Amino acid sequence: QVQLVESGGGSVQAGGSLKLSCAPSGLTFSSCGMGWYRQAPGKERELVSSISSDGKTSYSDSAKGRFTISQDNAKSTLYLQMNSLKIEDTAVYYCAADPGCIWCDGGYCYQADIGYWGQGTQVTVSS
Repeated sequence: QVQLVESGGGSVQAGGSLKLSCAPSGLTFSSCGMGWYRQAPGKERELVSSISSDGKTSYSDSAKGRFTISQDNAKSTLYLQMNSLKIEDTAVYYCAADPGCIWCDGGYCYQADIGYWGQGTQVTVSS
């Protein structure tokens, strides 16, 4: 069972920065397309940024120029660097792994045919 664990959320003033991290508990990954989503109160979950298994990145219009997604395969960790934060960035941020990722538990590796979500981390931006 893959459990994605996010960290790095918190409270920050507008204009500040936060760096979110996401890593699988007890596992490593490779060839994994992943993404960051967010959900604000009363709104639908939306894609913020994604990175494909070959490293191509994409961003929502609201994230372009302010957020940077990256993936450290050696550490099996996904990151989201968020700069110039705005009040409207306040949301619960979730990481997600696409179907098709290769997960390894020690010497045993398998390719999953389903995706996984983390439990979310709260980001609150205040004025």
